[in-house]
Amino acid sequence: MKKVFYLSTCDTCKRILGKLSLPEDMILQDIKKEHISEADLELLQKNTRSYEILLNKRAKKYTEEGLKDENLSEEEIKSYILSHYTYLKRPIFIFEDKIFIGNDKQTVDALKSFFNE
Repeated sequence: MKKVFYLSTCDTCKRILGKLSLPEDMILQDIKKEHISEADLELLQKNTRSYEILLNKRAKKYTEEGLKDENLSEEEIKSYILSHYTYLKRPIFIFEDKIFIGNDKQTVDALKSFFNE
């Protein structure tokens, strides 16, 4: 699979995508327009071994709903991610057996090294 889950209205996602030389066959999925499927989410979980790694804890909705104060189970986290795009950490790049999650400096540097070789 060669896919990017991103948010087209997110300046950080746009900035990161603009810095990369992605292959032409890379699928870009705007998660606001086309929510992540349960199958794709399960694939990500299988490779990361955790839904929590995929959870966007900086989302406004996450703090507004008091989720930061709760001890959510993996199934609850999965349910939240499937219920609204804002709960999915972004961007997420899948390139065959490699997965890059989020926008921290280390991840962005790894993406640049991987895609701009």
